[in-house]
Amino acid sequence: MAIHPIDNRYGTPEMRAVWSEEHRFACIVAAEAALAKAEAACGLIPARDATAIARGAKKASLARAKAIEAEISHDMMAVVKALSEVSGEAGRWVHFGATSNDMLDTATGLQLKESLALLEEKLLGLLAVLLRRAGETRGLVCAARTHGQIGIPTTYGMRFALWASEVARHLDRLREIRPRVEVGKLTGAVGTMAALGKDGFSVQEKMMGELGLGTVDISNQIVPRDRYAEYFMFLAGVATTLDRMAIAVRTLQRTEIGEVSEPFGSRQVGSSTMPHKRNPIRSEQVSGLARVVRAAVEPALQNNTLWDERDLTNSSCERVIFPEATILTDHLLAVTTGVMEGLAIHGENIGKNLAILGGIPLAEAVMVELTRRGMGRQDAHEAVRKASMEAYRRKKDLAAVLAGDREVRKSITRKELDGLLDPEKYIGTAPEQVDRVVASLSRYLPRTRGRKPKARKR
Repeated sequence: MAIHPIDNRYGTPEMRAVWSEEHRFACIVAAEAALAKAEAACGLIPARDATAIARGAKKASLARAKAIEAEISHDMMAVVKALSEVSGEAGRWVHFGATSNDMLDTATGLQLKESLALLEEKLLGLLAVLLRRAGETRGLVCAARTHGQIGIPTTYGMRFALWASEVARHLDRLREIRPRVEVGKLTGAVGTMAALGKDGFSVQEKMMGELGLGTVDISNQIVPRDRYAEYFMFLAGVATTLDRMAIAVRTLQRTEIGEVSEPFGSRQVGSSTMPHKRNPIRSEQVSGLARVVRAAVEPALQNNTLWDERDLTNSSCERVIFPEATILTDHLLAVTTGVMEGLAIHGENIGKNLAILGGIPLAEAVMVELTRRGMGRQDAHEAVRKASMEAYRRKKDLAAVLAGDREVRKSITRKELDGLLDPEKYIGTAPEQVDRVVASLSRYLPRTRGRKPKARKR
């Protein structure tokens, strides 16, 4: 019976598999096998016994380990006993020189390595979609908003390019944290390597080399949790970017704005009582679950403030936050990519919103031109401000109000005013900025290297 929504509602099969109980067990016994092989290479145990332990790791049973744990109330020692049972005489060497977290934290390192690979793949997929949509809409002029109010125009290409740039920075962060996060340890009870002595360095290096992990430079009984806290802050950063995108979709899909809409299936139901509804439920899900991912940051930081060489307060917490935050972030990336891929853009409503204030949002263009033609910048600002407020009050086009201003008419004709208040002519370098971002960020996508997404004809 499913308890957590991750079991039946949220999460991709591939990321769920990484954090499954079965795979966690497999990672732990893989770490034990790698330890035995490293110790054999250093002459500490017979090579034949290391081989037998490796064979045993393939036969070890999670069910048997759980049965032993029910008797002894120690999860890691239960794994050691279960592996020893299937390793024959070589079982005497299982876990030699190690402490529990040598195996547990090394197993976590393996899971984090797999998780980051999946997250990187999904970030790249989202980036590809955003760059394509940016290219398609590079010159699609729309109303920009600051403080929730319409400002001067921007383009949809700018919006997609901004999101793409942010996603690319997360890819950089992912690659930067890998050496600090994808690590394991074999330092013993309190980190001194006392059980292995001077051979400890060689055993640790060989063990992690076998597993494809980095090695801690120093530790106490556990991998220092600042490394893991950084991972959770990375997840929170990704989730927050996706939340930002989701909020934009939700806002722009409002009935009164109606510029975009999420994909909506032909048989999809929006409401159990209002048959007409087309709700942005995917974006709302992203915003909701992003809160859960961000909530993992605080406990992750507190897990680094353990007593002395360690206590156990991090353990129970990490059993929850590692799979939950990772699986949800992966899920949010998949959902957001689908939303961006299928996002419908409604040009008619975009045009209506551009024109809804009768040119008032283009006031800056007039102010700048008046200044260029000799009026002081502050005087120009005041003249256009007054005209804008009058246009608001009288519900008139700004051009008509400005045309009645004697000082403005000295510098700018009515025909010129109409041109200045054309939103299509006041988007600055927006298309060029989009082109630069698309060209620059395409380097992240090997299959599209050197090719720019095609711009939509307008």
